[in-house]
Amino acid sequence: MSRNRKTSIEEVISHRLVWVGLVVLVLTALLTILLFRSGYNRQVKEDMSITARVLAAALEEGCAPEELASVEEVRLTLIDPDGTVLYDSASSGEENHLSRPEVQQALETGEGFIQRQSDTVGYNTTYYALALENGDILRLAYQTASTYAIYDSSFPAVIGICLLIMVLALFLSSALSKRIVRPMEEMAHQLDTLTEETVPYRELEPFAQAIHQDYLLRKENEEMRAEFTANVSHELKTPLTSISGYAELLENGMAGPEAGAQFGGKIHKEASRMLALVEDILQLSNLDGKIPGDPTVVRESLDLAELAQDTVQRLTFNAQRAYVTIRVQTSGAPVIGSPKLLDELVYNLVDNAIRYNRPGGTVNVQTGTLDGHSYFQVSDTGIGIPKEEQGRIFERFYRVDKSRSKATGGTGLGLAIVKHIAALHRANITLTSQLGEGTTIRVTF
Repeated sequence: MSRNRKTSIEEVISHRLVWVGLVVLVLTALLTILLFRSGYNRQVKEDMSITARVLAAALEEGCAPEELASVEEVRLTLIDPDGTVLYDSASSGEENHLSRPEVQQALETGEGFIQRQSDTVGYNTTYYALALENGDILRLAYQTASTYAIYDSSFPAVIGICLLIMVLALFLSSALSKRIVRPMEEMAHQLDTLTEETVPYRELEPFAQAIHQDYLLRKENEEMRAEFTANVSHELKTPLTSISGYAELLENGMAGPEAGAQFGGKIHKEASRMLALVEDILQLSNLDGKIPGDPTVVRESLDLAELAQDTVQRLTFNAQRAYVTIRVQTSGAPVIGSPKLLDELVYNLVDNAIRYNRPGGTVNVQTGTLDGHSYFQVSDTGIGIPKEEQGRIFERFYRVDKSRSKATGGTGLGLAIVKHIAALHRANITLTSQLGEGTTIRVTF
């Protein structure tokens, strides 16, 4: 199946830079034209203003308009206040000029300036009118090239410069995008040693931190899976070896009737141990695929006190066989959760307290609420846990006393299951223990 080629960051940056360069180029050209046109018109107005004032001074000195028109290469028009043309160097018509905008401006403000498009393509006629002291209006007219006509002559050069700028923009954007992306590519090859100092850009720090954590988590999960596989193989090998050995003795007829029954009992015991181990492995596998709030987990209102009392009744025989006394002190502890999973959590904790206790010891089971939070607590007077090992007891197959755990039939997965169930219910587990004195585990919801 064909896959669409994804655009790279380098291409995106390069294309965006080219487009930015193109937009900046166009805006710069437009702004330059506007500024040039404004400056050009301002300069024309200033030049005509100076010329008009010089001619006005000459008229006041008695010079005839005809003499002035022959000196300056401009169209000179003299208009009286009612708009009648007194003199026009380019026309002998009698048209009244009172309605002309530049004349109106001059009558109102003392001067007027306007440009009108000429019939000649590419040229404008610029008019400047100045009010004289005697009330007449002196108007000058220049025929000037439009700013657009000025650009016509330089248009090929402008196009050439634009093309050159675009080529340079393509080259520079490609080089710049590669320079920006290269540190990110190098960072991708250093995930195992990624630190804040090795992240090339400040904006990438949260992203890099998330990637680094995900990388470490995946790596840790891979190591845990490998260790789990090795542990499962080891745990299954021992009972399978025993079963195989006893079965071989029975098969060869090397055991009498009494020994056969004994061997059969041992095979049954090892098989039961294997079944318990497989059940715990399947349970852990099922819990691994769930997260808090998982919709596949059926939840309902229940009371931890009722769960505790029911569990104690089921484990009373085990406690008596281990010469352990169970004391129950429960009060209402309502929670919303999975009855099946919470029952397993309570059962595993009480069962562990019995298994790792000592003859004549006690197990105290408590439920209640504290600061509005329901809790379940189990305390024992057993062997206790060394301080340096307390952080590891919830790991899979981790045993404080390996020989004792196997002797009592433990799989080494009970507390790992408890940890997963608590996490699934957003519950917090606290542990306090002293070697040789006992252990207390509290689960707060």
